[in-house]
Amino acid sequence: MDLASLPHVAKAALGLVSIFILYQVYLQLTVGRQRRALKREKGTLPAPWFSGFRDHILGLDLFSKNIKLLKEHRLLEVVTARFNNDGVKTFKILLLGRQVHFTIEPENLKVVQAMEFKKWGLGSRRKFGFRPLLGDGIFTTDGGAWHHSREMLRPNFVRSQVGDIATFEKHVSNLIRAIPCDGSTVDLSELFFRLTMDSATEFLFGESTQSLTKTSSEGFAESFSRSQDYIANLARWGMMSYLFPANKEWEHDRKLVHEFVDHYVEKGLAKRSELLAEKSNTEKPGRYIFIDELVRQTTDRIRIRSELLNILLAGRDTTASLLTNVWFTISKRPDIWAKLQAEVAGLDGELPNFEQLKELKYLKALLTESLRLYPVVPANSREAEVDTTLPLGGGPDGSAPIFIEKGGILAWSVYAMHRRKDYYGEDADDFRPERWLDDPATGKKGLRPGWEYLPFNGGPRICLGQQFALTETSYTTVRLCQAFGKIESRDSQPWTENLTLTCVNLGGAKVGLTAHDA
Repeated sequence: MDLASLPHVAKAALGLVSIFILYQVYLQLTVGRQRRALKREKGTLPAPWFSGFRDHILGLDLFSKNIKLLKEHRLLEVVTARFNNDGVKTFKILLLGRQVHFTIEPENLKVVQAMEFKKWGLGSRRKFGFRPLLGDGIFTTDGGAWHHSREMLRPNFVRSQVGDIATFEKHVSNLIRAIPCDGSTVDLSELFFRLTMDSATEFLFGESTQSLTKTSSEGFAESFSRSQDYIANLARWGMMSYLFPANKEWEHDRKLVHEFVDHYVEKGLAKRSELLAEKSNTEKPGRYIFIDELVRQTTDRIRIRSELLNILLAGRDTTASLLTNVWFTISKRPDIWAKLQAEVAGLDGELPNFEQLKELKYLKALLTESLRLYPVVPANSREAEVDTTLPLGGGPDGSAPIFIEKGGILAWSVYAMHRRKDYYGEDADDFRPERWLDDPATGKKGLRPGWEYLPFNGGPRICLGQQFALTETSYTTVRLCQAFGKIESRDSQPWTENLTLTCVNLGGAKVGLTAHDA
């Protein structure tokens, strides 16, 4: 081709393309030099590849295997076995063409979640998956937007709010009335999800859905649960999820969920003028209601709905899942039931206050152990915002630092980490609340874990609602113990993972309860 014969415009375009290509080559060479320098400075070594897959181009075999395991409700179990079988605490995998580092090293998680928090973001895949349902809120944003959402939410979880036992009692009383007291079989899990819906909407919207006494929110609950399953797969598999059969109800579910919350958004906006007037009042404010603060700040209906949905997800599902897992275990363990009843008997039938709940040491140990063996959020991930390193996982013995390039993914399994025998002993797979308690007879102290115990994350993104969830779970458990003197399991199956955005026992908590005075 004779360049001299080309039109001036074509020559200019060809020149620009050449300059762009040369610039990209220069950038790659520069980035390459910087990365090599960082690796030398930190002494990084590569993490080992996971030994159980053969497709080293796209990782499609591992992808298909994980899909199968998810459907079989065995993914968490098998991921734990992968670490144990390979004898490492960090390894690399290829998943849909992306290299992912997988770890159960507490030191790595301390760096990611706390020490170098700003170097890590939620990642494009999580945002891609969650936003169609949740919009922009605390679980779908980074940086300034995330910080703003968190600061608005923080007053909802101050001591005066979390310790509002009277509000819990109103809903727990409805729960107790909904449970057969003659030993008939009931799935407590279904009732727990209604309970936490009622309490969460009261704290967030200023009024409860009253789903334990009404049926008006049943369609919402079903749609909310199904749509979470759908967006969980979007977040896991990204664009590849579109190659698989979609949730047939997805569009209907999303519309119903949005319309349900929009109802409260409109009610909140209708009293905006009144709320703005209250804001200027110097008198001591009443109970903090999240939606009131939102409508004071904005009239953007989509933003208000998104912020509410993000927190409703956390307030309803995580606590209900924890309660389900706890009561499934209680029904299988007469020894735990007996110890709980003995501890609760010390309240002499009185409703416990916030301070008394904190003094129930065996109950606290029971919840802590449930969150260890059955963490409600059993896995998580972050995406590197810059080239960076982590302290462990490289080399033959995993003791060297590893390099993570910008855009690289670090995933971790809380489920597997909580089963590490070097932290929790040879009986790490056993459900034993006593491991958290001091033993006065021997002087042995109960476990005081650090970053190896992460049911609520850590660092700046640590769960704001942690104390709220534990208080609601504790109060509900105490009141059920006061109301019922006998419990029987009506489920012959072991605990089985049901993993969506949260994790709960697949079979719920099917039990028979008999009242104390029956």
